[in-house]
Amino acid sequence: MRTTACCALAAVVVGSIVLGARGGPTPPVDRQAAAKQVRAEFLHAWQGYKKYAWGHDALKPLSKQPHDWYGPSLALTPIDSLDSLVLLGLKDEADAVRRYIDTSVSFDQDVFVSNFEITIRDLGGLLSAHQLTGDPRLLELAEDLAKRLLPVFDSPTGMPYRFVNLRTGKTKGAVSNPAEIGTLLLEWGTLGKLTGKPVYYDKAKRALVECYKRRSPIGLVGEGIDVESGAWTAPESHVSGAIDSYYEYLYKAWRLFGDEDCARMWRESIAAVQRNLADRRPSGLWYRHAHMTTGAPIATHFGGLDAFFPALLAISGNVKDARDLQESCFRMWNVAGIEPEVIDYSTMKIVDAGYPLRPEIIESAYYLRYLTSDARYLEMGRTFLDSLVKWCRTDEAYAALSSVESKEKKDQMESFFFAETLKYLYLLFAPDNTLDLRGVVLTTEAHPLKRTWTGR
Repeated sequence: MRTTACCALAAVVVGSIVLGARGGPTPPVDRQAAAKQVRAEFLHAWQGYKKYAWGHDALKPLSKQPHDWYGPSLALTPIDSLDSLVLLGLKDEADAVRRYIDTSVSFDQDVFVSNFEITIRDLGGLLSAHQLTGDPRLLELAEDLAKRLLPVFDSPTGMPYRFVNLRTGKTKGAVSNPAEIGTLLLEWGTLGKLTGKPVYYDKAKRALVECYKRRSPIGLVGEGIDVESGAWTAPESHVSGAIDSYYEYLYKAWRLFGDEDCARMWRESIAAVQRNLADRRPSGLWYRHAHMTTGAPIATHFGGLDAFFPALLAISGNVKDARDLQESCFRMWNVAGIEPEVIDYSTMKIVDAGYPLRPEIIESAYYLRYLTSDARYLEMGRTFLDSLVKWCRTDEAYAALSSVESKEKKDQMESFFFAETLKYLYLLFAPDNTLDLRGVVLTTEAHPLKRTWTGR
């Protein structure tokens, strides 16, 4: 994280009285005990993964079977989880995972993969773990993977195709979205800086710029675009999935690389979002769906993915709106005792009742606690942890929910549960020096990247 942009992190410490559900004071959260509990729950889920799915992309926690996304394993859970194991101080487990990756992972696979998902989970995980451990093999694997993904950028616009064959380089998927186009620069740029090969930075930055250049006259982007023609295919604008991390990387690329183009694009983009999507109501601050060209409202939907936005507002300096929006997110969590995928905030009714173990609301609580020292966010974290344990814990792992209303479990535990959900929950309670946000930028998959290079 660049020191010149760290003024956004110098928020004023604001004290508060934490209130319980009935308005009375609640006992302060014991941070040390809570962090210890999160660490124990991480190990509980990790041991289940090791027992039933070691080396595979994920564990299916109900059937206790391994799951691989594309046929052969791309080690999504081991790679995605490695920096979490390091940060949680689980040295023996981290060393075992690193040895496995060093000796057993190969990306020479005849399969089509999602450039976006493999970038944020595998490429980002390898780079972060390399920086944390100093293991050169992890950087070698990261570059091997990037070379295999590189053909995605060979479109007429420079915006990437969605899928690429890791062995043949063949691409497909011309209709993409701002998130998959714009959520690449932190990982690819870091690889370029660490290897001294600008092609990685330049390709990812061009993709981001080309998407930004096609924003509407009122400054918004839509949720679908053709990377060959550059034409928008879906004009709905919002801060949810398909767009969300596009905004995140505009700001964070400036923070990590000092890229003033990204700073300019961020300032113009967030101003457009605030003008056209912010929606203050008696129930709190929300962000609506609107038409990218006219700004006309389309839907009052908000959900688990949108809950990253308080974090982005907070680190970019808008702590007031971040606080207000996080309170709205917390109301959403409490509609059913655990977060639904989507609600209609005009009625507070659930639109999509699933809960895939998402991390975003915990991420926002972590940043706000770090920036403000407000115990309110520790209390939120206590609620998140208790809900997860109550509704998602299984005998040997954790499971997503098919419905937060019925609390029916789903046979799914994605790698981001280790990489993000439990990491952010641990960091929320852990000592502040566990991860110094003045020197680190966390990717959209919560992989910490550090500016270890010199110059621009």
